[in-house]
Amino acid sequence: MNKKRIATVWLDGCSGCHMSFLDMDERLIELFQQADLVYSPLVDPKEFPENVDITLVEGAVSSEEDLHKIQMVRANTKILVAFGDCAVTGNVPSMRNPFGVNAVLQRAYLENVTLYPQVPREVIPALCERVRPVHEVVKVDVFIPGCPPSAEAIYLALTDLLAGRIPDTAKLTRFGA
Repeated sequence: MNKKRIATVWLDGCSGCHMSFLDMDERLIELFQQADLVYSPLVDPKEFPENVDITLVEGAVSSEEDLHKIQMVRANTKILVAFGDCAVTGNVPSMRNPFGVNAVLQRAYLENVTLYPQVPREVIPALCERVRPVHEVVKVDVFIPGCPPSAEAIYLALTDLLAGRIPDTAKLTRFGA
């Protein structure tokens, strides 16, 4: 039996969804008897692989780096899952949208700094004009809402996907998603 290939990706978010993923505890062992984790911030691979069966994406698209990453992930993934409210709605990262990029950068790097105030031009990725949920940028196949989604909701979604079924989002929300 060929194991499914699973990946997780972290865009602009807090990592809470990945913490809930880890909260599946011993159920992770059960899941990974059926699948291999081929890419994740939880493991070491540096480049997103080809032919991934299921990718869970945490976070909103807020930078040019996020935009490039999600487009590449979508091109190499059969089933893309928006994982948590930042990926589903934009949530907290999108709170900067009414202010605009320049105002946010000025507030963060000029107004609230005492030593060497300057907007960095290196190291941090260029911000998109608007923070967007993943489905506004690429096709999303499954949504797991929650901030963060519960370990139970993630487990139910993954067991359905590994069995070849698309999860019922209404069922997931009953488990604290």
